Amino acid sequence: FDPNVVKLVCDRSGHALYFSRAPVPWARDALAHDRSSLPQDAPLLRHIGLYAYRAGFLRRFAQLEPTPLERAEALEQLRALEHGYRIRVALSADEFPPGIDTEQDLVRAEAYLRALASDA
Repeated sequence: FDPNVVKLVCDRSGHALYFSRAPVPWARDALAHDRSSLPQDAPLLRHIGLYAYRAGFLRRFAQLEPTPLERAEALEQLRALEHGYRIRVALSADEFPPGIDTEQDLVRAEAYLRALASDA
């Protein structure tokens, strides 16, 4: 599992319950003996991180104290959840390409773009 890919769990009405760098929900029975890969039918959602906020909320958010979960996961959206705010989730029907979150991701993306340019 890649801790740079943020996962999320949402409720039935489309609000985030939790964001994590760990695989959530944890498929306990499927991973009891083999943790080398996640089960194919695991209901995992990848967080892309596109937000739309009202200016008033952003002013309030900036004044909120960082929370224990935010510090543990290094995910600022957990601050909003821990302070009782809801985050609406929109599911995408399309597959998103891998993100660029690390130096290694950047190297891989640059190599991909060079290959595209040389094929053109």
